[in-house]
This record gives sequence, structure tokens and C-alpha cells, in this order.
Amino acid sequence: MMKHKRAKINWLAYSLLVILFITNICSAQQKKGNAKITNIPFEPAYWDTTATKAEFVIYKGVKAIKMHTGNEISVKEISFTNGTIEFDTQPIDAETRGFGPVGIYFRQRNTKESEYIYLRTKKDDTKRDNDDIQYAPVVNGVLLFNMMSQYDGPAPVHNKEWNHVKLVVCEMQMRVYVNDMNEPVLEIPRLESNSTTGAVGFDGLAYFANLVIKPNETEGLSTTEGIDPAKHDVNYIRRWDVTSAQVMRKGRELIDQDLPNDTTGWTPIVAERRGVINLSRKFGSSDTGRYVWLKTTINSTKDQVVQMQLGFCDEVYVFVNKKLVDADKNQFGLPLSKFPDGCLNIDNSTINIPLKQGSNELLIGIVNNFYSWAIVARMRNLHNLSILQQ
Repeated sequence: MMKHKRAKINWLAYSLLVILFITNICSAQQKKGNAKITNIPFEPAYWDTTATKAEFVIYKGVKAIKMHTGNEISVKEISFTNGTIEFDTQPIDAETRGFGPVGIYFRQRNTKESEYIYLRTKKDDTKRDNDDIQYAPVVNGVLLFNMMSQYDGPAPVHNKEWNHVKLVVCEMQMRVYVNDMNEPVLEIPRLESNSTTGAVGFDGLAYFANLVIKPNETEGLSTTEGIDPAKHDVNYIRRWDVTSAQVMRKGRELIDQDLPNDTTGWTPIVAERRGVINLSRKFGSSDTGRYVWLKTTINSTKDQVVQMQLGFCDEVYVFVNKKLVDADKNQFGLPLSKFPDGCLNIDNSTINIPLKQGSNELLIGIVNNFYSWAIVARMRNLHNLSILQQ
């Protein structure tokens, strides 16, 4: 009887220890979970102001930052990878000045690599357009806004009241919400920057307040990239060779004397998502005009003329077997800009390509004058011809 009683007491003691152990684990996890949520105070000690002109103010009853045009401010000692970022912003004088970007940087490694989302303010904030908000990463020092028109979208941006913005980021994907937290205004299937972790910061002529960062709270967003709509389309020309970049005088155009010769050096380059040959990722930014040559081979079973869709920014010079067949320009804000608004798109142009029976050299000169530069090329069909694959 005594043995049984002692065993019962030992079992009760063991059970109590287990319960205390589990309770301590749960308590620690709860404390750790609470520590994940970071409310960033809008006070000078928490912000890096070395590269900006900003005021720390009380605006509409809350601590806020009042930004000035053309400056950026970032949070000190925060490195963001995955999770949720929420904040409030209100444009300054948008109803009088009209267009103005109001943006947030995240995963910012340095000035050359960062993810970036921005609102475009307008005088009439009741009007919705497909460019109210845009995702445009900074890659190799270039803001890729004119390569990323597919990531424009409408958003309910208010000029005279706070706008609540939420970013949900998980590995390669992101959802963005503006004011309506039930319906995203942007869904990005693959983040394009070379940086996967880094600082968080703001820019644009606006007030910013109520910044909350929740690391690793990703609301069930997938860890893998979304579907590439061009992935299974064999008509895209994905395999090219490229020269080094050469500087050219502003306003000058490429001529026959600029064509590559037998001593020209070439390196392979392959398409990214959507069939894009991203020259900005390879060559970065420059304050002067530059050009490169791309070449590939098309094999034809007969003499024929075929059509090629070509998206490009900013200028192209298309040669087939050393003969010029097309030259065109597509730059944002200029009269010769193509749909949509001078940005890269497979529908920028369609070119007739004369082919002889056998092997044909397709050579394209691309000139960069404004932000990003790239091409995307697709044959209308592959009847009686073949193109290089990866």
C-alpha cells in the first residue's frame, strides 16, 4: 500500500514538472512572439537622416516624419527579410502639384540593390488609373520602373487623409494592400532585386507614421515564386550573345561602322522571366548613353519572311545577315514612345524578318538613354524555322 502511495506521489510530481515545463515553453514562445512585432518610434534616435531632409513632427495627433522631395530616410538597425510591413502615409500638396512618387524601400542592401513600392499621387484622388501604384526594384543601381509596367495597378490613394499600406513579403512573393486590408492592389509573383535582406526606408514628399514590422508573419503566402506566363512558350528567343557596353554621344544613332567585327568579344546571356533579356542587371546604370549588340541564330528550312514581336527600351537597330531591317525608339515621356507609355512590352513592335534557307544571324543594337534597358523577342510562329534554346 505504501509503495503504491509513493508511486502515486512520484507520478503526480512528474506530471507537475511536465506541466511546468510545457507552460515555460509556451510562455517563452509567447514572449518571443511578442518580441517579433516592432513598432518603430518616429523619433530621431531611431532613423538614419544622413541622406535626407526630414522633420519629426506631431501630425494629426501622431508622431510622424515630414519628408522633403528627393530624399530617403531609413530605420536604424533593422534588417528585414520576410514578414509584414505596415505604415500610414499622406501626400503633401498632391492636389496642387499632381504627380509625385511616395515610396517604401525594403530589403535594401545598399543604394544599388533594393526592393521598392511606390504610390503615384494625382491632383484628383477620386480618379483610379492603372498606374496608381507600382512595384519597381532597384537592380545594379537602376530603378526598373520602365521594365515593370505589368506591376502597375489601381489603388485608392487619398490626398488629404492617411493611407494605410501593408506589404506581406515571403521569400520571392509579395502582396500589397492600400486602405482596404481585405483585397490586395498588387500581387507580385517574383521579387526581382538581387537583395534578399536589408533596410527599410521611405521617400517622397509625404508624411509617414505608425510603422510596424512583423518579421516572418507572412499570412500563408507561398515561399516559392509564382507562375511565369511565358515559361512554356517556345516562341521566345531566350538565348543570345552580348558584347561589352560602349559609350556613345547623346543624340547619336548607330550606323554600319558600329557593327561588331571579327575581333568583337561575346558572352552568353539568357532570358529572365517573361522572356526578358535584362541588360540593366548585367551592365547597371550610367549617366551617359551606352549601347551593346545582341546576336542569335535563326535556322530556316527555306527562304521566307517571318514576323518577330519585339519589346524594347530605349532604342533598337535590327540587322539580319548584316542588313538593317528596322530601327525604332521607345522611351518614356517622348513622342515616339510605344504602348504602354514607353515601357517594355512584347507588344511594343512587330518586325518583318527576311530569312534565307539555312543559318541566319539576327543582330540587334540596343541603346540605353533612360533608366532600365532590355529587350524581349518572340517569333510569331516557328513554321519551317528553329531558334536557339537555353
